[in-house]
Amino acid sequence: MGTVIDAATKDNDGSALASKKVTIIFVLGGPGSGKGTQCANIVQHYGYTHLSAGDLLRAERDSGSENGTMIDNMIAEGKIVPSEVTIKLLERAILETDNDKFLIDGFPRNEENRAAFESVTGIEPEFVLFFDCSEEEMTRRLLSRNQGRTDDNIETIKKRFKVYMESSLPVIEYYNSKGKVRRPIIYICP
Repeated sequence: MGTVIDAATKDNDGSALASKKVTIIFVLGGPGSGKGTQCANIVQHYGYTHLSAGDLLRAERDSGSENGTMIDNMIAEGKIVPSEVTIKLLERAILETDNDKFLIDGFPRNEENRAAFESVTGIEPEFVLFFDCSEEEMTRRLLSRNQGRTDDNIETIKKRFKVYMESSLPVIEYYNSKGKVRRPIIYICP
């Protein structure tokens, strides 16, 4: 059985996506800010394919792959999975879909993810959709969503917020400096 790392075959340019012209929108915000909920609305009304980095990682973890245990440990600790693993999962999902418009939810989580994605795929996002929500509201939502996720407990939530503040906000600031951040005007925390 192949691993995620060699799941996508590469062309001569190095990226499996080089031959597929796609539009990427990164959807960022803190844990529990409503990214998935709002992505479902966008998919329904605008025909995008929603790729949740977290869902892809959890599916890979549950698949029994070689990376599963590492992914499980990283998620349980609220840490960021290595870029190479997440990018390969995203590439595979994009290549397996006929659509050419994608919402990538919850990625990139840090500057290294951002730089690696752009370097490996040769793709910059059209823009970043940023859901800004207070830590108190995100905590309330995470604790009440009852989806059976192992990372929806107060200890892991605190770790996830710390990682988000230290690692993800610089990504948003980077794209903001390039004029690529969009904050929904009508967005109300669901």
